Amino acid sequence: MKVLFISLNRESINMRVVPLGLACVAQSAIDAGHSVRILDLLEVDNISNSVKAEIYNFNPDVIGLSIRNIDNQDMENTEFYYEKDRKIIKEIKNYSKSIVVLGGAGYSIYPDIILKDTGADFGIQGEGEKIFPLLLEKLSHNNPLNNIPQLYFNDGHQGKTKYIKTNLDKFPLPSPKLFWQFSEKHFDDLWIPVQTRRGCPLSCSYCSTALIEGKIIRKRDPLKIVKWLKELEDYGINNFYFVDNTFNIPESYALELCKAIIDAKLKIKWRCIIYPYKLSEKLCNAVAKTGCCEVSLGFESVNDVVLKGMNKLYCKTDIEEASKNLKKYGIKIVGFLMLGAPFDTVDSIKESLDFADSLELDALKITTGIRIYPYTKLAEQALIDGIINKNDNLLTPRFYISTSLKNNICEIITEFKSQHPYCI
Repeated sequence: MKVLFISLNRESINMRVVPLGLACVAQSAIDAGHSVRILDLLEVDNISNSVKAEIYNFNPDVIGLSIRNIDNQDMENTEFYYEKDRKIIKEIKNYSKSIVVLGGAGYSIYPDIILKDTGADFGIQGEGEKIFPLLLEKLSHNNPLNNIPQLYFNDGHQGKTKYIKTNLDKFPLPSPKLFWQFSEKHFDDLWIPVQTRRGCPLSCSYCSTALIEGKIIRKRDPLKIVKWLKELEDYGINNFYFVDNTFNIPESYALELCKAIIDAKLKIKWRCIIYPYKLSEKLCNAVAKTGCCEVSLGFESVNDVVLKGMNKLYCKTDIEEASKNLKKYGIKIVGFLMLGAPFDTVDSIKESLDFADSLELDALKITTGIRIYPYTKLAEQALIDGIINKNDNLLTPRFYISTSLKNNICEIITEFKSQHPYCI
């Protein structure tokens, strides 16, 4: 079958985002013998004309649309990306007879709601490397679709079982040529995303990762990751962003991966996300040796009561130790604070801001209010506190702000940002 993949994301706030998930599914479709074209809306000026031209020229049997983010998770300046995505999907349905299949992280949080709202034909919740080719196979032979797991139908029906592939090595990694299709205009500036693990066991109160990827950590073979990185390096790609939610968990795997990079003598530069719990000096040394130049350190708060409410494992001392170890090996640190959580007060916010300032970070991203996602502990707390009601589907952005802070938080943060130019 002829398949057109379209990445609907149009935002590149800190760096240009290459849609890794879509690329992985596209590679699976290619490996299954299908003809594939890719359109990245981040690369086009006139979206409507570009989409129409691609559909007209390629005449696909199936169009796979990736919804990455629903919104920008910013309470002060909210951008509801899904409104634009919805418009594009409806336009495609109006002028194309192709079968439209939705997927992506954003879609996977609201699979039934978005499918019904957009009028698309099908949706796949969670990872699609196995399910999407299976759907194509059944469509091409006019076989029944009712037993495909994770598949949603626009009549409200869905697959009976949830499919989680334990062995990630069974899924292909994208060919370097696919990344050229995504970002031909900005190829030299790309930071290619790398995902070595899926799933997160940490159960942070506000996070939707477990809903999308599951709670069990599933790991790729480090040697296969390094082999892929080598292929990309030979293709002229040297900058990478490890998008694993917690690069340092488990530490044994992170160290094994670093050793494989060193043994392969890769000359790469990369970034990652670190969870500030017992981050050892040994691992900081290893990541620095392999080319890690920057980490995102999302500590969110330093107040013990607030951290406990978020279901975090670390404390202020852990954050301080992580920062010290990273700095020792010359790794830049971008800190992240998430203020306004349950149990946050004026005093706890000032405590977090003062502590963050003492770390002398290279940059600090402050989020005011916390985006509420369904099926999370934060959503349960928001319902108890009357911030949302039981009929809220939470597709339209809703934010949690501790009731004691509504009249103070913005003023406090605005003043802090004005005095600290490293805030982003």
